[in-house]
Amino acid sequence: MIGIVTGYSSGIGKAICEKLENNNHLVIRLSSRLENKEELEKEVKEILKTTQIDFLINCAGIGLFEPHEELNTKQIDNLIAINLTAPILLTNLTLRSLKQTKGIIINIASIEATRHSKFSALYTATKSRLRDFALALFEEVRKSGVRVTSINPDMTLTPFFDDLKFQPSSKEANHLLADEIADVVFDILLSNIAITDITVRSQYFGIEKK
Repeated sequence: MIGIVTGYSSGIGKAICEKLENNNHLVIRLSSRLENKEELEKEVKEILKTTQIDFLINCAGIGLFEPHEELNTKQIDNLIAINLTAPILLTNLTLRSLKQTKGIIINIASIEATRHSKFSALYTATKSRLRDFALALFEEVRKSGVRVTSINPDMTLTPFFDDLKFQPSSKEANHLLADEIADVVFDILLSNIAITDITVRSQYFGIEKK
């Protein structure tokens, strides 16, 4: 199988790429910045001129967890562009190819797409809308054979938290690992059934302030 994975440089995206490539699947890494819609569209269209893809895995994401009035316009635009606009655009650009291969779209959303947390209004808005987008899209494309899945991971020990004021608890049962999410992605990718929405939780909850 061959497909596109975003967010491949670290964390969950990197783990997904390694899992796929270690199992003889080909991953296409986009060079365009996800915030640049024109560059992104041009690059994907060039790829699809010569390549039919079997999967699109939208994994790139950033987080901001501050009082909403403290965010500036650039931060708001950037978070929406990466977490929501880019996956929707990539889906739009690749859907015809995925229909031809009866492929799959997997969106890495977040546990925050299923709940409402303090200082998470903007992040939650992008991830819950991404999840809603995927659930509605499946109803649109299911007759074509395309599967669409949202994965909502609980707090996962990755560089996502490097620039934040908190991180998952270091206790083993209080966080997920990127490799564990990659395993879930791989199983869904190879499944013959449509898994539209899955939430992956750690057994316990805990955070550490920095």
